[in-house]
Formats: sequence, C-alpha cells, structure tokens
Amino acid sequence: MHILIAPNAFKNSLDAPEVAEAIAEGLNSSRLTCTTELFPIADGGDGTGNLILEHCRGIRVQQQVSNPLGRKINASFGLIENERSAVIEMADASGLRLLAPDERNPLITSSFGTGELIRAALDNGARIIILAMGGSATVDGGCGMLGALGMRFFAASGKELKPIPAQLGELFKVDTSGLDERLFDTEIIILCDVANHLLGPQGAAAVFGPQKGATPEAVKSLDQFLELFVNVTRVHTGRNMDHIKFGGAAGGASAGLYAWLGAKLVNGIDYFLTLTNFDEALNRADLVITGEGAIDHQTLQGKGPFGVAIRAKEKGIPVIGLAGRIETDEELGQYFNELICINPEHFDTAEALKQTQKNLITTSKSIGDNL
Repeated sequence: MHILIAPNAFKNSLDAPEVAEAIAEGLNSSRLTCTTELFPIADGGDGTGNLILEHCRGIRVQQQVSNPLGRKINASFGLIENERSAVIEMADASGLRLLAPDERNPLITSSFGTGELIRAALDNGARIIILAMGGSATVDGGCGMLGALGMRFFAASGKELKPIPAQLGELFKVDTSGLDERLFDTEIIILCDVANHLLGPQGAAAVFGPQKGATPEAVKSLDQFLELFVNVTRVHTGRNMDHIKFGGAAGGASAGLYAWLGAKLVNGIDYFLTLTNFDEALNRADLVITGEGAIDHQTLQGKGPFGVAIRAKEKGIPVIGLAGRIETDEELGQYFNELICINPEHFDTAEALKQTQKNLITTSKSIGDNL
C-alpha cells in the first residue's frame, strides 16, 4: 500500500512538514507494510510560501524591509518557474510573529514591508507575484503595501497621511501618479485562506482585529477606516472592495490589491495543489491522510484538508482526516472516509498542543495496525 501524507499545519503546535513526518513515523512503526510519500500542504496561511518554494525547487532572495512597526529586518522572497514568478509570504515582512505580544496594535501596524518585497521582486525581473497572505499583523486594507509601491494618501486639508489606520481615518483622496508602472504589466495572485468579506460583523476588523491585538474600541475604528477606504476607492476606481469574496483576508489587504492593482483573489489550497503538481503524487496513492488542528464546518469553506479530500475523492481514493478537534458534520462525511481526533477524550487544550507530535505518532501507528 502506498500512502500519501498531505497535512496542513497544526496551528500553534507543528508546521506542516513536522506533522507529515510524525504521521509517517507512526505508520512506519506499525504492523502495516506500506510506502509513504510526504506532501505537506498549505492554503494561503503562514508557511505557504516556504512550502511552494520547496515543492517547486525555487530559489530564495534576501531583502531588508520594514517590519509591521517600521523597524528594519531581513526578510526574503522566492523565485520559481525560471525566476519568472515571485512567491512572497506576507508574514515574513508583516507578520504577527514578528512582534512581541505587547506590540500588537493594528491601528499602527503596517503592511509596508510586504510592499517592499513586491518592489524587490519586480527589481529581480518577476512579472507574476504570488502572495500568501496568512499570519499578518495588520488591518490596513493593503494601504501599507500600496504606499511602498508609490501611492500617497491625503486628508481633506491636503496633509499627507502615513499609511496606517490611526492616520487614515482622515483619508480624503489618494494620488496614484507615483505607483510603480511595472505593476500594470504584472499579474498579482493572492492565495486566500478565509472567505470573509471586508466590512461588517464577519469582516476583517471584527473577526481578525482582536487576534492582532485590537481592543473593542480599536475594532470600531478599524471598521470605520475600512469603510472610508471603500468609499474613496469606489470614487477613484469604480470598484467596490466590500463585495468580493476573500476581501477580508490579511486585514483587507486582498481587497485593497484587488481594487487598486487588479490582483486576482484565489482559493489558496486549490491554487497551491495545482502549482505544486499535487495530482501527480495523488495518482500514485492508494490512501491519503490529511489533517490540521481542527476539522469542522470551516474546513468546508476551502481549508487545506478539504482541498485534498475533494481531489482524492474525484479519483476514488479513500481519505482519512486527522485533527486535534473534530466537529460532527454530516457534510464532512461526504469527503472524508474517516475523521480521527488525535487527542484523548476530555483533553486539556494547552496540554494537547504540547503533545501533538506524540499523539500524531500514536494515532498513525493505530491506523497502520488496523489497516
């Protein structure tokens, strides 16, 4: 039996390659005679860019950029497809992981550094930009990126505004005359892992702002700024940023790049699997094992394991899903032959996160022993 191991990361515990290795270790220690192939996946979240580079054998380019608070850091982007396409991980320049907990404040954090990576990729000759937007520390509608690429922001008084939400609450107009002209000959593809729209109770500020350090008052201010940016954008471009699926991803950065640069917003896992030739590996498999931290109704909205399961089921290949938490959902049963919680009953979440590797090995050995 040949088993394809294609898990997503288990958030706050193990990255996708570590999960795949743990599953393989468990299977290889079981009674089952099998071969395994490790194909860690990502759906646009933190770590997507690194996995694309590994699967596509890309090269990495170092670049000094600004972190979310403007401090200079070393980051990188990747080049694939004969250096024609650049792969940029937003979290590398503008990620939550770059800040201490007491520094997290999306009223003052900016995606400027990611814009600097885009500009560096253009300098390296890339004319396709693939952006993975997960793990950002910002809710700036992409204004930081646009600022790094030459856009300027002004209040009604004519005062130029720094591209952070705390100042952009005064936004009246923008000046696009300085935008890098190479952008208009460049295809920008944004891999999204959430389908939320930009505004409202399920929007970028309300849902993701608190995760990035926003207080309830800050969430209101962020949503007001985003609504203002929507209105200014509509006047300038004729595009409604709030009506597009995926627009709330990365603090609205996906919506901002869609409206101003014509970026294409795509389902992250589907694009990832196509770009990395996942189907080639799938064709060799008798069984697929996937998983992530939680498998629930949100999984069906386009998360990594769902993308894997759809492709496997189309080929009649059985799929097992592993997770730290499983939600009973009849629809999930249409795509997964079996869903297995790796944790013992009545588990403590904090302790379970520490035991993820051990529990994955134990669960996978049990799967092998029973196949």
